[in-house]
Amino acid sequence: MLNRSYLFTPGNVPRRVEKAFTLEADVVIVDLEDSVAVSDKEATREPVAEALARPRRGRGYVRVNAPSTPFCYGDLVATIQKGVDGVVLPKVESAADLHAIDWLIAALERERGIAEGTIDLVPQIETAAGVQRVDRVLQARSLRPYPGPWRVRRVAFGAADYAYQLGLAPTLDEPELAEARSRIVLASRAAGLENPIDSPWFHFKEAAAFTRALERSRRGGFQGRLCVHPDQIGPVNAAYLPGDEEVARAERIVAAFREAEARGAAAIQVDGQMIDYPVAHRARAVIESVREAKARKG
Repeated sequence: MLNRSYLFTPGNVPRRVEKAFTLEADVVIVDLEDSVAVSDKEATREPVAEALARPRRGRGYVRVNAPSTPFCYGDLVATIQKGVDGVVLPKVESAADLHAIDWLIAALERERGIAEGTIDLVPQIETAAGVQRVDRVLQARSLRPYPGPWRVRRVAFGAADYAYQLGLAPTLDEPELAEARSRIVLASRAAGLENPIDSPWFHFKEAAAFTRALERSRRGGFQGRLCVHPDQIGPVNAAYLPGDEEVARAERIVAAFREAEARGAAAIQVDGQMIDYPVAHRARAVIESVREAKARKG
């Protein structure tokens, strides 16, 4: 399943929610958190739930408020229903945060006739405590005190809150955020999760810097990016798919490795590089991602 572009849209602007689901984002996140004023949060729950219940193209997620706020519980009770594909949970700082929200979503799934574990849970790691404890946070599955399917498959980085809390002033190439990104990628893979989703890009007029950021992000282990403007969807979708040259090389690797396996070998050379099982698996994933993207476009 493609997880390249995650487009935020404010839950209290119905026309923008409707428009978002006509675009090419892999996932639309209808927001109850940062884009909705405190005074409007409770009133926004019902229209968000209605929007996510309608037939649509693509996947629809809801971003609820942080577990430390008085809004999180009510957000979940109001919006968990058939038709919701996932929940984005901001400012996660502990395994206990994930246990509590996972348990509540499971209870709501059972109550509302949804197969348990159907709804994704995407934690946002975006505070100093979240980044510092990310290894422990992402081991939440092995630490939980109850059975059942685990719904956390990938996490997302939130650079804006993280930078603000640390007093950072990131430059366009963001070397100030490199350590946090690396820690999140490493912790994700060590915990057996998918590669993470990168933070939004807020410098709308800096197209060249955005292109560089996307390339760094993909090479740095991220599989997609949060988007805060529709114009970001196309560049993000393109950046997190391999290019023609990479696909051609992957096809050569897969073909050569298949022949090698047939004669009992599991280490060969292709284009001057040693190829073994991990490299071959990666090449197959490259080919599959392109096939999936083509199938989605129809």
